[in-house]
Amino acid sequence: MTPELAAHPLVQVARVLTWGALGLLAYGAISWLAAQPWFALRTIEVKTPTAHVTEAQVRLVAERRVRGTFFTVDLERVRNSLEKLPWVSEARVERRWPDTLIVTLAEHVPLARWNDNALVSKTGDVFVAALNQSLPRLFGPEDSSAEVVDAYRRHQAALAPLGMSIAELRLTPRRAWRIRLDNGMQLALGRLQADERLARFVALYPRLFPKPAEASAPSGTATQTAATATPITPVTVDLRYSDGFALRMPNGASPFKPSTT
Repeated sequence: MTPELAAHPLVQVARVLTWGALGLLAYGAISWLAAQPWFALRTIEVKTPTAHVTEAQVRLVAERRVRGTFFTVDLERVRNSLEKLPWVSEARVERRWPDTLIVTLAEHVPLARWNDNALVSKTGDVFVAALNQSLPRLFGPEDSSAEVVDAYRRHQAALAPLGMSIAELRLTPRRAWRIRLDNGMQLALGRLQADERLARFVALYPRLFPKPAEASAPSGTATQTAATATPITPVTVDLRYSDGFALRMPNGASPFKPSTT
């Protein structure tokens, strides 16, 4: 073919069409070959041990969502389906020649119950799953789970010197904080300076309600150790004051005299 003929527009168009047709034929042949049952997926292997996700759940997802062969399976579709399982926080799916899918799962680690109808993880992720375990309860507006989890961690650490634990932490729609402790005492922290108010409570509480010391009876008597009295504690503590807090004692409780030291 002469250079003049090779440069002719019709010859160039014919060349493009020829190569395009060959490309389509090659693509069709490869697609046909990849879809053959010789490359069918036969095994799904869960690489990481799981505490809550069962093998039956993973296989159910596989039966419903795994379509195609080793070459044609939609890994993103399988991954999305696995991440819809109640306890799965993250999933990764990979191929392993010649007929295996490798599944790696990360599970949520539950920290507390969230708004009575879900669980919240240590990272603040809300998920719905069944769990027969006693957990603290956290409440808050929509999309506030991370904020409430962070406050729970701080407040729990602040209360540790008193030997108290949070049974319930609530962030109201007006952005006010309330705490119910494991001994039933309720703390109103309000909207501003919640950490500072709680720190003041922790610092003053041992002076207002000191732990009773064990009293020993004189040696030689019938009773060697006197019973330790149970201290009377407040029902509610209102910390929404700039220079102190207000207490409500149980019905009939006698007034106490704060320490002057």
